[in-house]
Amino acid sequence: MYRFLLTPRWWGINVFVLLAIPFCVFMGSWQLSRFEGRVQDHRTATEQAADSRHEKAVPLARMLPVDKATSGRRVEVSGEYGRQLLSPGRELDGKTGFYVVTLLRTPNGESLPVVRGWLPGTADPAKAPAPPAGKVTVTGALQAPESPGSNGVPATGGLPSGQTNAITPASLVNLVPDKLYAAWVTLDRGDAGMKAVPAIAPVGTGLDLKAFQNLGYTGEWFVFAGFVVFMWFRLLRREAEAARDAELGLVTDGADTPEGAGTPTAV
Repeated sequence: MYRFLLTPRWWGINVFVLLAIPFCVFMGSWQLSRFEGRVQDHRTATEQAADSRHEKAVPLARMLPVDKATSGRRVEVSGEYGRQLLSPGRELDGKTGFYVVTLLRTPNGESLPVVRGWLPGTADPAKAPAPPAGKVTVTGALQAPESPGSNGVPATGGLPSGQTNAITPASLVNLVPDKLYAAWVTLDRGDAGMKAVPAIAPVGTGLDLKAFQNLGYTGEWFVFAGFVVFMWFRLLRREAEAARDAELGLVTDGADTPEGAGTPTAV
């Protein structure tokens, strides 16, 4: 009854199944490893940010460029505050407000965005405390440039003068005459009564949409593997039933007889 398994058609089906199942399992395992890697990166970044609060601050230059290993580390840098900007639509402790971002001009002529704190409500320059005058030394957590639309960063455009949606050189280049650092710092303690902005994990290390896409792809690949097995058994059952009917003489049309099942005998 199962002689049809030796036909060329079924050899092709079997080879496809034997190749498709391991491939689907491999791809599912790979996507799962990507998700687990992002979970581990998120855990490491969170632990690093927590540990960094208690470590001694180091000069900014030693932590550049910003990467997964240096993001969230405590740094110190000296300079003079210059232009002040506001970044609206920022949430903190379940409330919406804005960051007060002041550019710190360092001795080498480059400007570093410093988030001096967060204030609730609508962004208003009148609400933002003026920065200290003269030379200052600031200490805070080093952060990578933001990407609009990720990690809670607003992606809105058309902001009023003096406002920016993301703290990144691409957004600030037309607002500041100096060369900008590809980084920013959030102060350990909010300046002038403002609430300090906690450090965040760099892009690609959090449990964001991409991480859960990896988890979703994992499920899809394993479902594909199960579907291949299901279809193989379904085809096998249909062919076996047709072969059995042919052997019992229940099929009289030769066109419906499966390959290898033989010629049905007349009743």
